[in-house]
Amino acid sequence: MAAVKTIATTPFSGQKPGTSGLRKKVKVFAQAHYLENFVQAVFDSIGDVKGQTLVLGGDGRYHNRTAIQTILKMAAANGFARVMVGRGGILSTPAASCVIRKYKTFGGIILSASHNPGGPDEDFGIKYNIPAGGPAPEAITEAIYARSQGIDSYKILEAADLDLDTIGEQRLGDMKVQVFDPVADYAELMESLFDFAAIRAAFASGFRMKFDAMHAVTGPYATEILENRLGAPKGTVMNGIPLEDFGHGHPDPNLVHAHDLVEALTGPGAPDFGAASDGDGDRNMILGRDFYVTPSDSLAVLAANATLCPGYKAGLKGIARSMPTSAAPDRVAAKLGIPAWETPTGWKFFGTLLDAGKATFCGEESFGTGSDHVREKDGLWAVLAWLNVLAVRKQSVADIVTAHWKELGRNVYSRHDYEGIDSAAAEGLMEHLRGLSLKGRTLGAYTVAFNDDFAYTDPVDGSVSKKQGIRVVFEDGSRVVFRLSGTGTEGATLRVYIERYEPDASKHHLDPQVALSDLITIARDLAQIEARTGRTEPTVIT
Repeated sequence: MAAVKTIATTPFSGQKPGTSGLRKKVKVFAQAHYLENFVQAVFDSIGDVKGQTLVLGGDGRYHNRTAIQTILKMAAANGFARVMVGRGGILSTPAASCVIRKYKTFGGIILSASHNPGGPDEDFGIKYNIPAGGPAPEAITEAIYARSQGIDSYKILEAADLDLDTIGEQRLGDMKVQVFDPVADYAELMESLFDFAAIRAAFASGFRMKFDAMHAVTGPYATEILENRLGAPKGTVMNGIPLEDFGHGHPDPNLVHAHDLVEALTGPGAPDFGAASDGDGDRNMILGRDFYVTPSDSLAVLAANATLCPGYKAGLKGIARSMPTSAAPDRVAAKLGIPAWETPTGWKFFGTLLDAGKATFCGEESFGTGSDHVREKDGLWAVLAWLNVLAVRKQSVADIVTAHWKELGRNVYSRHDYEGIDSAAAEGLMEHLRGLSLKGRTLGAYTVAFNDDFAYTDPVDGSVSKKQGIRVVFEDGSRVVFRLSGTGTEGATLRVYIERYEPDASKHHLDPQVALSDLITIARDLAQIEARTGRTEPTVIT
């Protein structure tokens, strides 16, 4: 009979969860006791777990299966009654949220480092999602961190590894382990939201698309939904088999890392529509033939056309966006007469708004879009929403977006990422920006209306989040925003967001880097980027 063992341990420094859990290199997680300490800290911080059900799965990256076996044995030792684990250890982040909510479980543990690379020398991550299906709020992540810094032992069952590849029920001590189809519940939810008949008819009439799963978690989901249920031709899904190292690729759906898809959507013979998703399935990139849709515009266009989708035919309660995301969705909200919410970066900030019925659609410029159907951003949801709109309107992606700009104006927008810069230099740059007093100053052709460090008071629970990004806003509504990202595992990533509103349709065709060139120069000079980081150019421009 399997025995519960109590293992003595000592704390590891730095087990503080970020916006999406704890992310480190695989070699850090593979240290003796490292994962176990953090998992025990989670179990000790989320309430009485005895008799509860936990959802478990990940994006299939290297170390995923090993970590799942450890977590299963610890869940059994800590008194969980049941764990639902995706077959093969696979479970996309939005599908995990779907399953947590559908089966009213005690929450879930998701193993992913999202869009970061995978492999023995690359990244791994873990996060806890609450029973509502969303990422743990700060009160819980702070409690987990505090516990991790005082931990002296953890509980684990001494037992053989389980078979993760066969659907069905197994036992681990007194706990049931249910290996389930990770796609079925999610696909059923998508079918309830979107007009599958209209999309099927579009494919049957010759509409063509390419979906790049980037050898990450959405491969099985996209293959089942797009090819099997919607009738897209076999081969519509590229790179559809999840691999532990993502095929030596970087599973981040942007113009740089999804270059094969970009190339496939270029030229007169290209498909009508292209999309990609990331490591754990919560991000998306949308392309038309020879046309890139920014995430900010994608949210705005989907919100403007939401009633074409059966799940949203009653309209939207509100639209929420992260502060660095462009104001394009705000213009749709104003047109519809519904609230527009501006939150810090981090999907958990949308959770309270969605739970309270204050918003229906939400999105971030970092390729995340979603709705109140789950409590995570959802890459495939956005792709299906676009397919629904395209099937009903029977226009091209470019025509739909340019018509949207013509009606509401274009928020010309770009993000410049400086990755892997020295952390101290990055902090110094942000402190320099915080110290500037710019109101009334003229910078180039622009006059500063105000500058601040964005702070947010949650309208539902009253929680306050400070230091969420430096804003420099000009009198014409143009702005530059500076933020350090919390999603990497090494060094710091400085993100610079540049935005200008352009009402003149004759200028809507301009390349954003051309249209924003003067603001880009102002942003670089204000932050002293080259002098402080040694970087003359961004690593990635989106």
